[in-house]
Amino acid sequence: MSALGTRALKMKIGATEYTAQVSKAVITSGEADSDFVTFADAAAGGAREYRLEFTGVQDLATGTLWDQVFTLAGTSVACIFNPYGVTPATATQPFYTFNATITEPDGDFIGGEADASTTARMTFECSWVLSAKPVKVITGAF
Repeated sequence: MSALGTRALKMKIGATEYTAQVSKAVITSGEADSDFVTFADAAAGGAREYRLEFTGVQDLATGTLWDQVFTLAGTSVACIFNPYGVTPATATQPFYTFNATITEPDGDFIGGEADASTTARMTFECSWVLSAKPVKVITGAF
């Protein structure tokens, strides 16, 4: 068994790795909000909604993660979530693929509070809805 560490996670959106621009990244699961629940959904415990939630650094330059959110909101993108930071994926250290819809954050997007630290950065938080449950990958390169 290989427990997850707190420094290894890597994340790609499209073909670009954004690991250096993210300080928090999680895939969440929750009950889906639905006006129509099938008997199959009900028998399985209810429909689920999956999200990619992350905290990113505010870097307004072209091509940064922040710029992708600003420019491509509403677009569906392919993502790779690599919690072990390994390549290739293995049965004991898999990564996960999914499609997510880019949405702008609720709350802070540009700017923030002053900080005396020379290494502190302004951040933003996003929550993107996945089109389906993430797919577990046990072979292949990141």
